[in-house]
Amino acid sequence: MGLNFEFMQKYLPWYLDAAVLTIRIAFFGILFSLLVGAVCSMVQYYKVPVFRRIVSIYIEISRNTPLLVQLFFLYFGLPKIGVVWSAEVCAIVGLTFLGGSYMAESIRSGLESVEKSQIESAASLGMSKALTMKEVIFPQALAVSVPGICANVIFLIKETSVVSGIALADLMYVTKDLIGLYYETDEALLMLVVFYLIILLPVSVLATLLERRLRYAGFGN
Repeated sequence: MGLNFEFMQKYLPWYLDAAVLTIRIAFFGILFSLLVGAVCSMVQYYKVPVFRRIVSIYIEISRNTPLLVQLFFLYFGLPKIGVVWSAEVCAIVGLTFLGGSYMAESIRSGLESVEKSQIESAASLGMSKALTMKEVIFPQALAVSVPGICANVIFLIKETSVVSGIALADLMYVTKDLIGLYYETDEALLMLVVFYLIILLPVSVLATLLERRLRYAGFGN
């Protein structure tokens, strides 16, 4: 038997709505992950007392616990102490908590790749720490960090499939729902794969182009 195209056409709007939700969660999760990662990496790079230790503990907890466990804690655990967030907010916060640690490590590795001789040269020229960061360290660190950041972006988009565990109607939730209701497994899974490809392929292509452009520009070598 072939695919049931009538079924696919009928439930296409469900997947479109789910894709919009998935993209929205991924966008804000990635945006806030970059902000958290940037702050954490600066704390580590400058070895800020106390906060450096806190950041290290955060990174270890974040990277060594599954996202689904983190989401369950936010969605089911926090209400026990009076903190109630919507499922979408919990998904964004969870994705940020997970992604921030990965972004921090990528950015930190970029910062530490800049040779100390360049920093010392900038200081000898009378450049302030802020100006040295802006003109010397950051451009080179960003170029080195881009591959890792791009890989993390793709990783976080794929991780959005876990948010169905807290009853968010994302692509995975819609797929499981339709399979449970109508047993049209092949059709539902095919649409799931197609929509994830539609979301991920442009991101992957843009990431590759960005890395290639930086390489041709002479950064990250």
